[in-house]
Amino acid sequence: MTRPTCIHIHLDRLVHNFHLARQLHGGRVLAVVKANAYGHGDVACAQALAPFVDGFAVASVQEALRLREAGLPHRIVLLEGIFGADEIKAVALHRLTPVIHDFWQIDALQQLPSGTTIPAWLKLDTGMHRLGFMPETLLPAFEALKRGGRVSDITLMTHFANADVATAGVLAGPLRRFRQAQQALPPMETSLCNSGALLGHPEAHGDWARPGLMLYGVDPAEPGIRARTPLQPVMRFVSEISAVRTIAAGESVGYGSRFKARRTTRVGVVPCGYADGYPRSTPDGTPVAVGEGIAPLIGCVSMDMITVDLTDLPAAQVGTPVELWGERVAVSTVAAAAGTVAYELLCQARRAQIVTHPASRS
Repeated sequence: MTRPTCIHIHLDRLVHNFHLARQLHGGRVLAVVKANAYGHGDVACAQALAPFVDGFAVASVQEALRLREAGLPHRIVLLEGIFGADEIKAVALHRLTPVIHDFWQIDALQQLPSGTTIPAWLKLDTGMHRLGFMPETLLPAFEALKRGGRVSDITLMTHFANADVATAGVLAGPLRRFRQAQQALPPMETSLCNSGALLGHPEAHGDWARPGLMLYGVDPAEPGIRARTPLQPVMRFVSEISAVRTIAAGESVGYGSRFKARRTTRVGVVPCGYADGYPRSTPDGTPVAVGEGIAPLIGCVSMDMITVDLTDLPAAQVGTPVELWGERVAVSTVAAAAGTVAYELLCQARRAQIVTHPASRS
């Protein structure tokens, strides 16, 4: 017997979600597979999407090279650009597309041999204030890129600070800044939409979409709003009940005795904890799917185990299947309870055995 905690990755669902993104946005679509495809396995996910995508987006050259080594020939956009001038030769050698967000990166392009050109994405800061040129420096940046003679084509992009907010009009100001800055430049392709903007703000659609979280079956605005499109969860985080015991009213469970039973309580132990990526901050009452029912989490999450209240699930025994998140318990529900976001939980799911279910060839 092996430890029953494992992660199931359903690539058919990934492909389904990609097609939804394409239908919603139109134009061309990059699949964002940074951070190991949000914890889902970058190479496996990219290979499943390869017949359908117009390219991929990653955070770094290192992530891009994993896709190139797997034989993927698609356009790959480096969302954080280059981190040092020494990376520019690898960018050209491996046909990568850097996001340019600072003047030093434009200078670094001059290391390329005369006559060598690469495509680039030029980033405008519309209010996120992390990376990108301010509106007043965008035109000088564009002119410097063109003057250097090392860029074959340019796509204008931005990244919205509040695209995950479902409220209508929340992007009005940043979008206005983008359109005004765009008017100072020659016509070129644009990329504005991550998952949140793609799902909730059609006024921001451009030539290239960059869906990330929605590809993995999660609406970034959840929980608290109605599902905006029929996404399918790609990751199922599962385990089994490994022990059952009964405690009397007044007895406690787990470190710090956080949970105290108000009644005679059947306690189920699940071999999954924060070392596996289930957040330690998850409070009592968070739903856990056990068999055909839902059991509340009770007691502090420990490194290797959680405990759940099985009192109202008399059929639950040792070996009963458990889903931490996936089809019956949304990862966004667990994330909200733990005071974080679904992105973090998906990226941090680890240690457990990963079972990848291939996409259909039909």
